Amino acid sequence: MSNQAVTAGRAGRPGRPGKAVIAGLGLLLPGSLLVSWQLLGHYGMLSEMLFPTPYTIAQSFIALAASGDLWSHFRVSAVRAFSGFLLGGGLGLLLGILVGLFRRSERLLDPSLQMIRMIPSLAVVPLFILWFGIGEESKVLLIAKGAFFPVYINTFMGIRGTDNKLFEVSKVLGFSKLQQVLRLVLPAAVPNIMLGVRLSLGLSWLGLVVAELIASTSGIGYMMSDARQFADTPVVFVGIIVFAVAGLLSDTAVRLIERRLLRWKDSYQG
Repeated sequence: MSNQAVTAGRAGRPGRPGKAVIAGLGLLLPGSLLVSWQLLGHYGMLSEMLFPTPYTIAQSFIALAASGDLWSHFRVSAVRAFSGFLLGGGLGLLLGILVGLFRRSERLLDPSLQMIRMIPSLAVVPLFILWFGIGEESKVLLIAKGAFFPVYINTFMGIRGTDNKLFEVSKVLGFSKLQQVLRLVLPAAVPNIMLGVRLSLGLSWLGLVVAELIASTSGIGYMMSDARQFADTPVVFVGIIVFAVAGLLSDTAVRLIERRLLRWKDSYQG
């Protein structure tokens, strides 16, 4: 085949859209919603009390940021969320590995853990307050409860989903039990573990909202609860936006780590 034919064939293929085009398509829907929201609010078709316009919300955001209140509340919330995530996710990883590797551990621990998983977080809030008070301990533990199970379940499923033929190969190569775990089981379970980490991190932010709305004197959830009592709806929307952006940024960071860890995996790109 001549070079001209190859060039013509490549030119005839539809190229992938550029990053600017993809970003523009991603912003098309939220941008349209914001413009429509602003116009409806400006012409009085939406209640300013219930649905303040994006411009009003932006003014509240700027005022809170300029006063420093927003950053001080966010700093407290971020520490709580990541502390609960590290505690719950770390324990979930350890117990997921233990239960995934050993059948006896599964029989001993998994039924009790699954029963605890079915208990709603709101149901244990009164107990946590009685046991640990209204300080940071109860809030971090409440977040950790929600962060524990996604990592635990996905780590367990990732280990049990490892191809048994790989274990046979490792025995032929003379791998010890520790080498099997470090060189075979955990690398094979990484996709499931990272999925659990992403879900766990998202639930950490959700658990943070529950913890701060119930008993707190600082944090974004407290700021929203305080604004609700004074019917300051724009501040409530500011808190919602902060939680959404923080969750998106943390999820993006985990996805970047996941991409680096799974560079060896050839997956469908769409």
